[in-house]
Amino acid sequence: MNALFDLSGKIALVTGASRGIGAALARGLAAAGADVAVTGREVARLAATRQAIEAEGRQAWAVPVDASSVADIDAGIARLLDEAGRIDLLVNNAGMEEVRPSLQVDEALWDRIVDTNLKGAFFTARAVAKGMAERKSGVILNVASLTSEVGVPTATPYGASKSGLLGMTRALSTEWAPLGIRVNAIGPGYFRTSLTEAFYADPGWQQAMLAKIPQGRFGDLDDLVGPAVFLCSDAARYVTGQCLYVDGGFLASI
Repeated sequence: MNALFDLSGKIALVTGASRGIGAALARGLAAAGADVAVTGREVARLAATRQAIEAEGRQAWAVPVDASSVADIDAGIARLLDEAGRIDLLVNNAGMEEVRPSLQVDEALWDRIVDTNLKGAFFTARAVAKGMAERKSGVILNVASLTSEVGVPTATPYGASKSGLLGMTRALSTEWAPLGIRVNAIGPGYFRTSLTEAFYADPGWQQAMLAKIPQGRFGDLDDLVGPAVFLCSDAARYVTGQCLYVDGGFLASI
């Protein structure tokens, strides 16, 4: 049974792995046996993630990439392929958010969020999928959000990007299944990260939100590792086009 979840011999790429969810997933995939490449914009934090992967006894690569730039994505993927040889698993995690009332959202903010969260995910997947298609094997895991399903005030560009990411997951899963590529998503519930800190700074918001989560607690980053490993492993070999929400029961209860 354990062999179904074993990622030994696989090379994974986790984007946005400088901190938070991306760093946790990179460490989790390494603990499951994968060698892991990481990208992100914060060089020093990216180096720390690389060191954590190497501490698991796995090989690691770190390349700075701006996920909002297609040229930067293509250059970064090309460099990683030169260094690592191939990418078997992709976790599209790079993302950004800025809380702002919708009437105050300008074009610059919209483009910054949507280009990073949605456009960047697509063009990263496209760059990696070329090699996967040649090998007739590969897994892409997109990090969606509760906002892929429900509306959150002051998070319109973010919600639009994450809803689009879910649509992209479903479309690519059907198009690339004949190429041997599985495409799924995980949808984190409420996890405290740098992206969500603006919400957690309000004690009233925390109390109100906890009342809506059946398990009665916010997520711990390690809660995402098992679902991610499952969807990246052979245990999920007949699963594609799905989004697994890791939310303590939030969506089931509304």
